[in-house]
Amino acid sequence: MNIIKMKDREELDAKLPAMPWYIEQFIHYKLPDLSPSSLVEYIRDYETFLKWMMSEGLSSAGTLKEVQLGELEVLKMESIDNYRMFLSTYKPERNNRTTISRKLSSLRSLFHYLSQIAEDDDFYPLLKRNVMAKVSIKRTHKPKDTAAKLEGKLLQEEEISEFLAYVKVYYGEELAGNKQAMYAYELNKIRDACIISFILHSGLRVSELVNLNVEDIDLKKKLCYVYRKGKNDDTFKTPVYFRHDAIDDLNNYLGLREMRYKAPRREKALFLAIANGKNEGSRMTKRAIQAMVIKYAKRFGKPYLSVHKLRHSFATDYYLQNDIYKTQEQLGHASPETTQIYAHLTDKTMAEAIDRRNKEGKTDERD
Repeated sequence: MNIIKMKDREELDAKLPAMPWYIEQFIHYKLPDLSPSSLVEYIRDYETFLKWMMSEGLSSAGTLKEVQLGELEVLKMESIDNYRMFLSTYKPERNNRTTISRKLSSLRSLFHYLSQIAEDDDFYPLLKRNVMAKVSIKRTHKPKDTAAKLEGKLLQEEEISEFLAYVKVYYGEELAGNKQAMYAYELNKIRDACIISFILHSGLRVSELVNLNVEDIDLKKKLCYVYRKGKNDDTFKTPVYFRHDAIDDLNNYLGLREMRYKAPRREKALFLAIANGKNEGSRMTKRAIQAMVIKYAKRFGKPYLSVHKLRHSFATDYYLQNDIYKTQEQLGHASPETTQIYAHLTDKTMAEAIDRRNKEGKTDERD
C-alpha cells in the first residue's frame, strides 16, 4: 500500500470507532470500492455535520457516536439550508462552493444508503425518510469555468524553462547576504529543481510524486511507475511517461541523493529531506513539496503557482501536441470531461501563437 493510503487508512481506523453504528456500516459497505483517502474525507464531513447537529440542538447526543438514526429521519429542509449557510459563513475558514457541494454530496451518499440499500431485521429501510433526496446540489465547476479561473496563472512556453532556470541559479543570486537561506538553498537546489522539472515534464500529482521510489524510475524508457489516484488496487503501479527534458535533472539528483541526504539502505523513497533533529533522510511529505514550490514561485513573481498549477502547466502544453484522450491517459483522469479544461485553455494559447506567427511573418516580409 502506498504511503499516503497507509496514513489515511490509519486515520480512518482511528476515527471510525467514534462514529455512530450506521456510519460505520456505510463505510464498511464502501470500503471495497473507495480508497482510504476518499473514506477519510467522508468521515471528516460526517464529523462536521454531527457536531453541527449537536450544537444546534437537533440531537440530544453527548458524543458523535450517540447521534441517533431517528434524529436524521426528522431533519427538515430548513435544517439542511441552515447547515449549508453554516458551511459558507460561520466557520473560521469559510468553505468555497466546491467544498460545500462535496460535503453535501457526502451526506446525500450516506442518506441514500440508509434509505435505499441498508435494511433492518424486518427488511425495511433503516431510514424511512430521506431529507437529502430533496436537496439540489449544483455542479460547481464546468471545464470552461475552471479554464477561465486558470487563465494567466500557469507557466506557458518559455516560462517553463525560465522558472527552472530561476530555481537552479537566479534564486540563489537573490539570497546574497543571507547565509542561512543560502545554505539551505545550496543544500537542496538540485533536489528542488529535479522535483519541479519532473512535475513540469510528466504532469504527476503531488501524491503520486510523494509515493515514488527510486526503483519506480526507468530512465532508458522515460517511464515512472505510480499509484494512480482513484485506483484502489495496491498491487499495480501505472506506467507514466516523462519527457526527455527531465533526465538530466533526475541524473543530477540521483548522483547525490544517497550522500547528501544520508539515505539509509531501507529508505526507498525517491525524494528525501532531513527533518530537524534527524541524522538520516526520509520521504518528503506533500506539505514540504507544496511549500517548496510556493517559496520559489513567490520570488519568481508568480505567487499563485502551486504544485497543481505546475501540473496544469504541463497538461496545457502537452494538449497542444496531443489529443484529449492521450492527455487524459497521461494525467490519469477518470473521465475525458475533466481533461476538457485544457481544450478551453489551449484555445487562447493557440490563438496567441497564430498571432505571433502572423506578426513574425509580416516582419520577415518587410526585411
